[in-house]
Amino acid sequence: MASDLLPPSEVGRLASSFGPGSLATGTMRDSGAYRARTLFQGRESPLSPNKIVKTDAEWRAQLTDLEFAVLREAGTERPWTGELIDEKRDGVFRCRACGAQLFESGTKFDSHCGWPSFYDADPDSVVLLEDRSHGMVRTEVRCANCDSHLGHVFPDAPQTPTGDRYCINSVSLTFDEVGEDA
Repeated sequence: MASDLLPPSEVGRLASSFGPGSLATGTMRDSGAYRARTLFQGRESPLSPNKIVKTDAEWRAQLTDLEFAVLREAGTERPWTGELIDEKRDGVFRCRACGAQLFESGTKFDSHCGWPSFYDADPDSVVLLEDRSHGMVRTEVRCANCDSHLGHVFPDAPQTPTGDRYCINSVSLTFDEVGEDA
């Protein structure tokens, strides 16, 4: 599992290699280095009123070690290792922890960053948090339903309708193909 995670030291190195507005994503929370402020469409906002709350023990029983490290501890999977990077079928991407719908396949695009990228999230499906870890200021993306870490969003995709690139850990997502039997 440890080799599947991008070490915190590599997050900063990768980010600095691309410069401001970089293609790097993800974080392992550093004690004292992480400060968060909930942002939602430009205003302070609580998480979903139906938020799923579980203990760490309950999450650990449900998730693999890698899933727990990314979803619950804000880890980052290594680039180009995720199952959903090249997913092109029509369908929806859901939070692996709670099953909430987060992104539609029509918003996915190839950003060449090593993680699945989307230009927009489903309305009210994510919460954006200021992330000041690793000497950078980024915007973390969390599931509004269960508060799981998904990745980061960057305003560096002018080729998309929104200009945004939601850079999401593949391990944070599941995929349901349109028309697929449940």
